[in-house]
Amino acid sequence: MTVDVPSAVAAAYVHLRAAPGGSIKRWLLHFVLRIGVRNSKISVDDIVRLRRHNETFDRRFGEVDPALRRTPLEAGGVTAEWIEAPESRADRVIFYLHGGAFCLRFPRTHAGMVGRWCRRLGARALMVDYRLAPEHRYPAAVDDCVAAYRWLLNHIDASQIIIGGDSAGGNLALALLHRLKAEAVPLPRCAVLLSPVVDFTLSSPSLLTNGARDPMFTLAKLAAFRHLYAVPEQFLEPTLSPLFGDFTGFPPLLFQVGEIEMLRDESLRAAARAHRADVQVEVDVWRDMAHVFQALSLPQSAAAEARIAAFIERNAGWTAA
Repeated sequence: MTVDVPSAVAAAYVHLRAAPGGSIKRWLLHFVLRIGVRNSKISVDDIVRLRRHNETFDRRFGEVDPALRRTPLEAGGVTAEWIEAPESRADRVIFYLHGGAFCLRFPRTHAGMVGRWCRRLGARALMVDYRLAPEHRYPAAVDDCVAAYRWLLNHIDASQIIIGGDSAGGNLALALLHRLKAEAVPLPRCAVLLSPVVDFTLSSPSLLTNGARDPMFTLAKLAAFRHLYAVPEQFLEPTLSPLFGDFTGFPPLLFQVGEIEMLRDESLRAAARAHRADVQVEVDVWRDMAHVFQALSLPQSAAAEARIAAFIERNAGWTAA
């Protein structure tokens, strides 16, 4: 399947966003990412060392509001965590799937970001700690997400659930929607997708055109992470490469992506596919921003969060806390 990316960029549902301020902080962040992530000498195959390295990054940059309450639990046999704020209502749930290339965790970084959403929306979040590769390869993570979502449906109606995910978690959010639809399970009200991975064949043009601009990734690293999670014979399966599935009947989707990241066109291509299936879709392309910038403290992150909250309010009927 091919998508005319220039046509997708010009589509009415695609918006180039920008927010003033933070240029020095953004430059410093991109510098740190380029040195510590993109140019890191740690091999992707050295998963133990790579996880220790990323745990250090998470402790250094993850900012968790002390007002948040974090409660571990088992959700359908899957390890998970409730994230609740003083403003949280029990009947509003953000079902969140974290990123991390299918093999890493950033518990402080993700809890901090999703906790801000909870405070703003008066919701609580169920953060799913799905099994990681390479110890547990595809489709283990997808199976865990399905099990946790089905467990959640025993406690709250789907009309009061929204799904969110970033990077690999964005992939799992779309894969989950494909599985839920195929199994006739009630779908959530909407989904928020931050720089999702949607095509394991690595066919998006921005993988090359943004190759030098992206401060986090190289094509070699993306290919190496891909190898840890799945085998080539699986790359066209919709629950691995959601781009190749049928989006008909999906709930409203909001994609947010950085203009300079290699994965930019993943969002544009998936949005175009969903739009052709008559799904309500919006894409925010954030000028000069990198992968999942929303997780860190920048003026652009606050502006993106406001856009996320407005989207959820419109589509889930939630009013701000």
